[in-house]
Amino acid sequence: AKGSGKSGLLSISRCGQRVLERSACQLTKDSLILRFHAGFPASGRTIRAGELEKILFDFLPVCIERSCIYSRLDKKAVEEAVFLAEDQEEIRRLLKQEGLVAFVANDSLLPRKSGVSQLPLTEGIPFTAPASLEKTLNLPHKGAITGMGIPKGVTLIVGGGYHGKSTLLGAIQEGVYNHIAGDGREYVITDASAVKLRAEDGRSIRQVDISMFINDLPNHKDTKSFSTEDASGSTSQAAGVVEAIEAGAGLFLMDEDTSATNFMVRDALMQQVIQRKKEPITPFIERVRQLYETGDISTILVAGSSGAFFYIADHILQMDCYHTTDITKQVKELCAAQPRMNSDVPPFSMPEHHRLLPVFHPTGRYDHMKLRTNGLDSISLDKETVDTRYLEQLIDPEQTTALAYLMRYCLEEMPDRDCTISEAVSHAYRIFEQEGWKRFCHPYIPCGLAKPRIQELFQCINRFRG
Repeated sequence: AKGSGKSGLLSISRCGQRVLERSACQLTKDSLILRFHAGFPASGRTIRAGELEKILFDFLPVCIERSCIYSRLDKKAVEEAVFLAEDQEEIRRLLKQEGLVAFVANDSLLPRKSGVSQLPLTEGIPFTAPASLEKTLNLPHKGAITGMGIPKGVTLIVGGGYHGKSTLLGAIQEGVYNHIAGDGREYVITDASAVKLRAEDGRSIRQVDISMFINDLPNHKDTKSFSTEDASGSTSQAAGVVEAIEAGAGLFLMDEDTSATNFMVRDALMQQVIQRKKEPITPFIERVRQLYETGDISTILVAGSSGAFFYIADHILQMDCYHTTDITKQVKELCAAQPRMNSDVPPFSMPEHHRLLPVFHPTGRYDHMKLRTNGLDSISLDKETVDTRYLEQLIDPEQTTALAYLMRYCLEEMPDRDCTISEAVSHAYRIFEQEGWKRFCHPYIPCGLAKPRIQELFQCINRFRG
């Protein structure tokens, strides 16, 4: 409608390839609620009533009729969308039943059109599962579907540069979300609790038990309750692992390219030169099997520089010109011919989680915090900024906005100072599941919120410096 500036604009959330629960469209047992932005048409400070009538009585009814009334829609497309969603949820259920952490269907198109596009690369090579990991699942609508089932345990993805290792891992890490038809990754489904971990130089850490990875620091700092305002790469990744355990992750996803080398592995020569008692870091390679066998936490790792991971892997996948091959048997034979150097590994125990919700406000309580977000990059609560650039499984700016509301609720509405971070986050999420957005947004629920996972809420609270 006509109006000065941005007045007269009618808009709603612009969805992408991934399916998210949004405040813009809420379906209840007996109603459909749509939320949108409408800029009242104006000339300066005067509302143009005639143009507003156009929005309310001409444009809006037509929008509703064309998008929500079943008789005006492509009935086959509606049916296929519903059936696809139900099939995707069935695959998620079958993952647990079959002892899998991820499923990648044959003929999936994993590569994206470009680094700034989520559209599939139509000329890309369709995915084909290696015979040894081929799995057929029976879905209620599509029927039998065949693809690669990645079992629980430790799985390596190896291969030369530019052969598709990171593309496969990227598809798996986004498999925590459903995708729309035509995306190419519709049937790439991952354990919903999976967390992508990486090094984050400079992030803050607050009272995290990183003792399973870092001990005996030269300054005698306590690593069972470790805090720093400026973490190193190795320390930040160690904290990320422990925080992900606290958030309930059942699967870790890692890429050597974005990991701290000294946190991941120490080769045999380095172990001989720098003795164990002089090295405070117990590398991830020496804990990954213990995390699985004791904590039931699986790992999928992209490795390209160190063969040491071969000794501890259950399954080894090679990417060769974008084709996936299971080379576990051949590699294990090579490992048997070249025994691994044994080293004394410090005792292992799962970390304890008793961290209290942060209280650093001068008055001892947060109240009426102002919120601001910057795309996927950051959240601001009053004057404190939470850096979200490295939370790779955040995929929509509306999720970041929703996280700001959820964080504010945790900090303002949890006055019990014996409340742990885990209790606060779990309580907030439970409220969300029961009541939706209304408890977190005052005085009204805006259009422009998308539901994040509980793992991302944990990650944001952990990065709040206070």
